[in-house]
Amino acid sequence: MQTIQSDTVVSPLQPASDISEEVLHQLAAQQKSRKKWLLVQPISNTSMMVDSGSVSMPLNLIMVATLVGKLFDVTFIDERLGNSVPEDLSGFDVVAITSRTLNATKAYRIGDAALRQGKTVILGGVHPTMLHDEAAAHCTSVVYGEIESIWTELATDVLTGKMKPIYRAKELKPMGSMIHPDFSYALTSPSAKKYSSLIPILATKGCPVGCNFCTTPTIYGKNYRYRELDLVLDEMRYHQKRLNKEKINFSFMDDNISFRPQYFMTLLEEMAKLGVHWNANISMNFLDKPEVAELAGRSGCDLLSIGFESLNPETLKSVHKGSNRLGNYETVVSNLHKNGIAIQGYFMFGFDNDTEESFQLTYDFIMKNRIEFPVFSLVTPFPGTPYFDEMKPRIRHFDWDKYDTYHYMFEPSKMSGEKLLSNFVKLQKEVYKGRSIMQRMKGKPLNWVWFVNYMMHRFTKKLSTEYYY
Repeated sequence: MQTIQSDTVVSPLQPASDISEEVLHQLAAQQKSRKKWLLVQPISNTSMMVDSGSVSMPLNLIMVATLVGKLFDVTFIDERLGNSVPEDLSGFDVVAITSRTLNATKAYRIGDAALRQGKTVILGGVHPTMLHDEAAAHCTSVVYGEIESIWTELATDVLTGKMKPIYRAKELKPMGSMIHPDFSYALTSPSAKKYSSLIPILATKGCPVGCNFCTTPTIYGKNYRYRELDLVLDEMRYHQKRLNKEKINFSFMDDNISFRPQYFMTLLEEMAKLGVHWNANISMNFLDKPEVAELAGRSGCDLLSIGFESLNPETLKSVHKGSNRLGNYETVVSNLHKNGIAIQGYFMFGFDNDTEESFQLTYDFIMKNRIEFPVFSLVTPFPGTPYFDEMKPRIRHFDWDKYDTYHYMFEPSKMSGEKLLSNFVKLQKEVYKGRSIMQRMKGKPLNWVWFVNYMMHRFTKKLSTEYYY
């Protein structure tokens, strides 16, 4: 059969949003040379243990690199590994930077430097989405939300040199169109050994729960999207083949992987056949059912990260944490422990309903239930969330470098800031002192969770209230 070459020509008047993937590739082929992109994961400037030691592979930026690399040349820099953005950016046409609030100041600094050198600068990620007007002063264009849903329009404008101030999807693409992330962009770095051995993977996006302190509904919407199971499982098999071993460790990056129980349970049944290990963030809304914990353990789950947040029912109600029912807390913990699953439990302090008793209740709960890896944070109203708007008149500062959930943001109604911080420090020291670690961890597998406890023991010994101002 004779093949006829297409005579399709892209008109400069044709709206970019109407251009198909096929036409986009034709437009790219018409370029004299491929444009060069620099993708940057900035390091944060916080004084706490963030972006230090072993760091997770930046799955979102890897996915961006995979998408960009189909049309453009890509240089990938992760500053958390010790790599630096070059001062001379003459070798690049586009500088694209991902940012969360914690590293926004650094991202803006990189963006400003690139603008001064005449580069097309793109800012994306949580913070530029939540505060796109602020971010716009430091870039050519802001990507609002996920890049996959506006990629054709953005790529077309990069090729034609007609950039818009903001790229925002009218609707989010289904996850079935999500491409297979190419990890070589991150792993070819000479410093890649600093990455955690946990392989990030994504099965779902979004969370309909709607906690008022959370950024997820703005980034991914309240709709819950998920990939076909075969795509998730194929990606796991790909990594097994790449590493030439069966028992590898995955870390789900999903905000709420268990929201659709049937999808979640079917995924676990299939994962049980693969022999992998995994961990994930998970909502408590149906972990009180023993069969869920049993299947999670059988499918290779080592650890689940659970946002207990508070032992105060009024606090849970005030932040719309409807999935948390205090009466189920101990049942959930017991079900997971019976199946050999460790718990990374998140606890927040500084809510208006908190009192000094809140710290004692939390300590008692952790010790009684032998929570393996308790994580403590100070309430941080992140910009763009309903909670930020509510608390803005009371927030002490807007120094984004300190929006790491470890700095004192505002004084709660029932406790002075000094009392809040002194109790916060005391709780961490008590939970991570040697005797407490032994009480919580006695008889549990000798693995990385023990090491984390040892590191937290060393870290908390040095803590003082001054760390948190």
